[in-house]
Amino acid sequence: MITAASEDADVTHALDTQAVEHWLGAHLAEFGGPVLAEKIAGGQSNPTYVLRTPGRSYVLRRKPPGVLLKSAHAVDREFRVQRALAGSDVPVAPVHVLCEDDAVIGSAFYVMDHVEGRNFDDPRLSELDAQQRAQVFDEMNRVLAAVHMVDIKAVGLSDYGPEGNYYERQIARWTKQYRASETKVLPQMDALIAWLTNNAPQDDGRRTLVHGDFRIDNMLFAPDAPRIVALLDWELSTIGHPFADLASVIMQWQMPPGHEGRGLAGVDRKSLGIPSDEAFIAAYCARMGLAGIDRFGFYLAFSFFRMGAILQGVMKRALDGNASEPERAMRLGAFVPKFAEAGLEAARNV
Repeated sequence: MITAASEDADVTHALDTQAVEHWLGAHLAEFGGPVLAEKIAGGQSNPTYVLRTPGRSYVLRRKPPGVLLKSAHAVDREFRVQRALAGSDVPVAPVHVLCEDDAVIGSAFYVMDHVEGRNFDDPRLSELDAQQRAQVFDEMNRVLAAVHMVDIKAVGLSDYGPEGNYYERQIARWTKQYRASETKVLPQMDALIAWLTNNAPQDDGRRTLVHGDFRIDNMLFAPDAPRIVALLDWELSTIGHPFADLASVIMQWQMPPGHEGRGLAGVDRKSLGIPSDEAFIAAYCARMGLAGIDRFGFYLAFSFFRMGAILQGVMKRALDGNASEPERAMRLGAFVPKFAEAGLEAARNV
């Protein structure tokens, strides 16, 4: 039985709930069907569903079906890192089981708890007052520092990413991914790739867990408090350099406000209780025991480049018929030149 997650869900990402019920019945002791699946809207990477059963609710996160870029959509890594972080200062959803057999529903998937909480899609947080906004952003800052202070050896993640210069490795990786999904020549993206390649900093020895996509819409907050109860979407996580995560926060805020950009460009942050870039960075440095961060423009330029490469991949999946939300994927793909231009602007300010 194929059950679409919602009326507007594309058939590519319909979920075989009968197969899910059968597999979970054999692999998750507490499980009892039947299952009603509801697709969570908004994501452009790994299709995600709430599984409702008579006893409790779960979340299933799967690889998209079809031909994918190498190393993309690594649900096995998401499962591993969240299991490793259970009980740590980093709030994550408890995970249960991982299925790597594509034959079950057409792609690998894992199942975790359905955590109740508030999700904010827009960092302007119009539903909150100024004091509450300030508390939410401080909590984001606290959790970001907690991610970077994880003892990777103690939680069994020492081998979660290779040794060596993180930025050189990431620039090479995302350049390769970008080229594999390139649909037309963008001179500004080519210029940004060249600048990053020639200006990567020397390895300074910092080697921490990094989330890879740290932004407010990848967090669940407690229903009644400015407390993060689950940091979500660990697909891009690895062992690397912490400043990339910090820069990705600042990068997102420099985008236009609204549903697509989800940024804070032009917003009167002070009146809303939202910290400035400088204040957020200073609070992070205080938590991490740092005097400051030199050449922050490089990390910002890198973040714009990586997000541009990701969005290019999103658009390519839409063209290939594998996108979770094809129309939105094409709109997001139109931002790639803007990310490249913003990256070059950051590079000029190093």
